[in-house]
Amino acid sequence: APSPLAPGLLAPGLLAPGLLVLLVFAKEDSQNNGFCWACEKANFRCNVARTPEAALECFKEKHHDLVIIDHRHSRYFDAESLCREVLLIHFYLNGFVDLFGVCCCRPDREEASVMPLIKSGFNRRYVENANMMACYNELLQLERGEVLAQFKLRACNAIFTALEQSQEAIEITNEDQVIQYVNPAYESIMGYQQGELIGKEITEVPKSEKNKPDLLETINSCIRKGKEWQGIYYAKKKNGDSVQQNVKITPVIGQGGKHKDRRKGSLDVRSTTSRGSDGSSQRRHSSMARIHSMTIEAPITKVINIINAAQESSPMPVAEALDRVLEILRTTELYSPQLGTKEEDPHTNDLVGGLMTDGLRRLSGNEYIFAPHLPSHLAMPLSLNDIPPHVAQTMENEDSWDFDIFNLETACLKRPLTYLGLKIFSRFGVCEFLSCPEATLRSWLQGIEANYHSTNSYHNSSHAADVLHATAYFLCKERVKQSLEQIDEVAALIAATVHDVDHPGRTNSFLCNAGSELAILYNDTAVLESHHAALAFQITTRDDKCNIFRNMERNEYRTLRQAIIDMVLATEMTKHFEHVNKFVNSINKPLAALEENGSVKGILTSPDNRILVKRMLIKCADISNPCRPLELCIEWAGRISEEYFAQTDEEKRQSLPVVMPVFDRNTCSIPKSQISFIDYFITDMFDAWDAFADLPNLMQHLDNNFKYWKGLDERKLHSLRPPPE
Repeated sequence: APSPLAPGLLAPGLLAPGLLVLLVFAKEDSQNNGFCWACEKANFRCNVARTPEAALECFKEKHHDLVIIDHRHSRYFDAESLCREVLLIHFYLNGFVDLFGVCCCRPDREEASVMPLIKSGFNRRYVENANMMACYNELLQLERGEVLAQFKLRACNAIFTALEQSQEAIEITNEDQVIQYVNPAYESIMGYQQGELIGKEITEVPKSEKNKPDLLETINSCIRKGKEWQGIYYAKKKNGDSVQQNVKITPVIGQGGKHKDRRKGSLDVRSTTSRGSDGSSQRRHSSMARIHSMTIEAPITKVINIINAAQESSPMPVAEALDRVLEILRTTELYSPQLGTKEEDPHTNDLVGGLMTDGLRRLSGNEYIFAPHLPSHLAMPLSLNDIPPHVAQTMENEDSWDFDIFNLETACLKRPLTYLGLKIFSRFGVCEFLSCPEATLRSWLQGIEANYHSTNSYHNSSHAADVLHATAYFLCKERVKQSLEQIDEVAALIAATVHDVDHPGRTNSFLCNAGSELAILYNDTAVLESHHAALAFQITTRDDKCNIFRNMERNEYRTLRQAIIDMVLATEMTKHFEHVNKFVNSINKPLAALEENGSVKGILTSPDNRILVKRMLIKCADISNPCRPLELCIEWAGRISEEYFAQTDEEKRQSLPVVMPVFDRNTCSIPKSQISFIDYFITDMFDAWDAFADLPNLMQHLDNNFKYWKGLDERKLHSLRPPPE
């Protein structure tokens, strides 16, 4: 039976007054008095015994939670023998649940071996120190750490005893729907034995045909969202009979969820997802999924998590004050991540460092100057109705996530942005909102696309069209539609179209190191993103024939312009973790807390949060390649790798600092680079975005793709694909 104090587990802040301590000291001295004073100060109940016989009798009667035995005077009694006898009584009364025992030793025994103490059953050694505060601090550390853990373990034993005795049939599965436990009542009602079920997936257990065909999907959808399902379910017994049951299915979310992280095999017990042994993951798509545990934790995130934990057991005035602190912290610039050392994972450090820094000191005067140009004549359609049939056919499923941008790229000779832009902008009513003719929109799309470099393997108009497609897809998700107004949707579509215009196929770090005109113009800060936004408006406003903003009211235009600029700048990677953390702390966490009563509108529509949603939307659209179907993911991985290889080649030719040394075309492992990119940039961001927008298909692609790259890496392959059989 558990300790009578186990119910205190429900309120950890109230544990201290109930803790019962047994002090076994042969005589009253300063050390004995120090622990007595400390117990009184901590509001612990305390008993003192002078002989082994008295200690055992007292322990049998009161079942203490913490026993401290004096080991300094062996002539009075044998502390190690006494500890063993106390443990025997404890195990007889409580089963195999640890009792916390402390051995009080002399300072001259501090260097002695602790093995005899461990074998006797002591958990801790306290070196003689009669100072009351030293004793007090020792007791508090024990109570808040190890003793609390023992209380929880005892409570778990009580819970399992209750499960075993319950007359209700109970079945427990993990997140992979593998059966972990059934109680005796389940065995009795259903006719199965535990051994026949444990370790099997619930899909392997025969189901009754009386259930509606879509019932299981309804249940799974509810559970994935972290919500309880209750209703009538027909179960099939072992003998084939169907039995009607009033079933309640409850997902366990919180500290009990265990997540085997694919990063260096670490174990994160704070998360609510789990991975299989093969390294793949089956995420629970709930609004709580991983919103409290980021991969690369910034100091500010740790502070926020500590404050959140402290609020749970704080008095109301303190909790309210901490709320104000959190509001301040969520609006500051304290989100810089902390990376490991270079030696830990060179692929990750090179990739993260290359994308998140603005370069070193400039070492040469090589200049990268970009001059916008408009096409004098291009064979483009006069209107949406004039799109060639073979091109229109490739865009039939453009509203699907699995849309193949490469088919469109081939059909329209590597200029897909104008065609796809015409169709998507028409679907969202952009011309109507801007009060501009379709011919103006067509000219604008042509002008923007003409300033994408078709010679880039990755940052070309196909990438822009792909990001536009992803943006349109996200804008159709219900939670996103609830958050944004039409001006936000138009800003998002325009920002996606222009977000990489005139990209040179080199990173910001390269431009800063090369001393380019753009780096000088923008002070080595968000160089490319600033250029993309500025050039887009230069192209748009210098010629009325392509000025899609010409007929807008001035204030509305300024609002739209600021939204577009903010979204383009959000694609700059140095603030990646800041954007993701702010989204999680300002939107995901409050939404998760309020979802039960449904009053989430204020969170979704506040001006500040609309900005965070738009930033997160374009960021996810911009680097969504690992969430695409496998073949598309592989193609994009090959293209970005080639662009990085070309940059490394040029850095070596010009004797510039090599920003990402691992991207040497002769030695680079593409699978490793993809694994690092997914681990450090993609997983946390898309878990948070999925929790907001509900994107199970993307998360499944992400799992499949990660498993694919991991499989190549485990075979020591460096290529995009395995060799032919």
